[in-house]
Parts: sequence; structure tokens; C-alpha cells
Amino acid sequence: MRYTGLLLQNSYVWLIGLATVVLGLAGGCQSILTDHRVPSAITQVAAGLAGPLGLEADSQGQLWVTEAGSGTANDGQLSLITPQGTVYPVVKGFSSSISPEGAVFGLNHILLQGTTLWLLHGVEGRIYQLDISTVKPGNPPLTPDDLMYQDIGAFVRTYPFQNDTNASDVFNLTAGPDGDLFIVDAAANAIIRRNAGTGAFSVFATIPPIIQSGGDTLEAVPTGITFDGQKFLVSNFSGYPYPTGKATIYQYDRTGVESVFQTGLTTLTDIELDVNQQPVVVEYGTWNGQGFDDRSGRVVRSTATANSVLLSGLNFPNSIKRVGQSTYYIAQTFDGTIQKVSL
Repeated sequence: MRYTGLLLQNSYVWLIGLATVVLGLAGGCQSILTDHRVPSAITQVAAGLAGPLGLEADSQGQLWVTEAGSGTANDGQLSLITPQGTVYPVVKGFSSSISPEGAVFGLNHILLQGTTLWLLHGVEGRIYQLDISTVKPGNPPLTPDDLMYQDIGAFVRTYPFQNDTNASDVFNLTAGPDGDLFIVDAAANAIIRRNAGTGAFSVFATIPPIIQSGGDTLEAVPTGITFDGQKFLVSNFSGYPYPTGKATIYQYDRTGVESVFQTGLTTLTDIELDVNQQPVVVEYGTWNGQGFDDRSGRVVRSTATANSVLLSGLNFPNSIKRVGQSTYYIAQTFDGTIQKVSL
């Protein structure tokens, strides 16, 4: 059974670590279409990684990848993959632990802002930073103690949310207005803003529970965030029992006012913008009541009017990164692989 980094607690589920409602507001169409374009063949870029999750790319065509580790030792790491496919460890020794459900908790997503690489560690509640201009492939790896960090988890856990989960899992991030960072917390169901000038944290927005027919509620579990220059788009996984078609892409204006961009999606784990500024999302898989079905993951493009399936048959995809016009890199955590495809 694949638990995919899902932590059960207090009768709800949130996405944590290795990752593994429809609100009745205006907007959103639940139709699922198939894109008529045929994706190019999938190419494997790297294999044998220990729980790859966060993906970034730099101007030299190098990929930066977080590996959550084994869960049995402090073997989480940040790795660099050259255009030739050689994998180099950059920072080694991040904490990695395993839950009773078998989920590995460690490093989450990353963001490259100029030459600063930001790394989120949900269990530690830290946001690390690394100047990649100082990194040369093949140099001895650094340790987490060599990096500057802030304790964002402490801020989240002590903040008096209206729907307080008393927990934090800083999971994904993007850059927004004025260079501030906007960070989704998958346990607190909130978007945290980090001021670029002062480093201070504030709550930008909260994400309400998913209301199901009959009155049952699910935690939203935000997993991805991106900014198109005007609005933020946020993907969500949706809590147990991970219903098909109930995951939503929310949108937030610059003041944090929420609306719905699109609905009808399933177990979203990441979001990226295509060359036309339309969201492309990753669906982790379909829950069958006992676990997630193998190779039920998909890549879907959403517009304001429809969802179009671009790629199916993926095996528990957790993150996606666009490079150039139409090249996408996809991390499949349990397979330990990074794949490349043109969509």
C-alpha cells in the first residue's frame, strides 16, 4: 500500500514531507478532456534517487533536486543533475524519518530566486537558503549546518488560526510581488508570506476545508503554488478518503482574496505554468479504498473552462517543472526517478 507521505491525525489527513469543496464559488468547470497533441516520448533523466521531490532548473540547464532520504537515517540531500545526467550531492545530512504508515518525511520543495535556492523542510519547519553561485559540481558536499535558515514552523504553530490544526508542514513556495516568498503549509492549510526585505513572516491567506455533500468536510491540503504576475494559483490534494474529482485549483489576488479557478481534479501534488500562463498540474493517483492505484497519475492542463489530460500512466508523480517552451521534468518519488517529456 502506498501511503505517500500522508499523515493521519485527529480524524483528518494532510500531506507531509515526502508527499509520496468544491466551494460553490464562481468559476470552475469539471469537464475532463483529452488534449489532441501527442506528447513526445518520456526520457529518463536520473534514477536511483532517494525520494526525489523538489525540482528546479538553472540557466545552465542543470536540475536541482531534493531527496527526502530513506527515513532511517539523516540521509536527505540536495542534488545537482548536469545536462549529461550526472548526479552530484550538493548538501548531505538532512534529517529523514519515517511514519508508522510507512511515509518518509524530509525535504520538500525548492525555489530558485536569482542565485538563491530556497529549500523547505516540513518536519524541521525550516526554510534554508543556498547561494548556488558558490557550488561547483564535484566539490565536497556541504552539510545543513553550512546553510542559513529560518524557523518558519514555529511561526505557523503559534499563529492563532480560526481553523487551527496545531501543526505545520511547509511544503511548497513561489516568488510573488516585491520578491516576497509565498509558502503553502500543507498541515496548517495556509499561505505564509516571507518579506524579502526583513525576512518577517505573516499569514497571507487560509484555505478552507472542502465541503462534501452531506456536510462532511475534508482538509484542503495545499500542495503547490505559483504566481502568474496577477494572481496566485494553488493546488490541493484533498484529505482522506481522497475523493476523485474533488481537488481544486484556487486563485488568490494580491490581497489574499480567494476564488476558484478550476475544479474536478484529483489528488493534486504540484502546479506549474505553461508558456501561455495556464496552470499545468500533477495528479498523484486514484484512491481505491485501500491504497493508490499504480500508474494512475496524470498531468493535466487547466483553463478557466476545462481540464485537459496531457499525460497519463504516471507512477505516483509528486512534482513538475517546466523548462523552455514545452519541456517538463517530473519527479516520481517511489520510483526514484526524474523524467523529461515535451507537452
